[in-house]
Amino acid sequence: MTYNEQLQELVTKYVNANEPWPATARMIAAWAVRNKWWKPQPSSIINQCADQISRAMREEYYTDPQGRRVRTKHAATLKSEGEQQTLWADIRTADHEHMELAFQQRRRGIVADCHQLKADVDSYNENNENDGCFQLSLNFTYDVEELELAEV
Repeated sequence: MTYNEQLQELVTKYVNANEPWPATARMIAAWAVRNKWWKPQPSSIINQCADQISRAMREEYYTDPQGRRVRTKHAATLKSEGEQQTLWADIRTADHEHMELAFQQRRRGIVADCHQLKADVDSYNENNENDGCFQLSLNFTYDVEELELAEV
């Protein structure tokens, strides 16, 4: 069983224990730690710190010379000798290749999220007919324009 599958099993145990549901990940984690289903390993402490650092870098912005709020740090995932590595760089100093890869990978992530959202909505609509259907548009042109107008 993979680590993710183990964590998913923890969620199932949480639900089966008649704990509050829906629940936050924090509620489930507190329950898992309290019941000794999960305990930190040295590597998980480093991973937790790295995740928090990554989150902080994703949330760092600056105002560019044209007045736009721009994300400062960008990640690009590379494979080297069979090992995957995510390298972070500053948009103001990164080389072109790093930024091209970072932008391509972010776009692919957005497309993957949209694909999954469509599958989820389609499944819900087809399997919960009495609740009404959700209409899903994956054309974000007007949404982006509206956000840009709000910035002006």
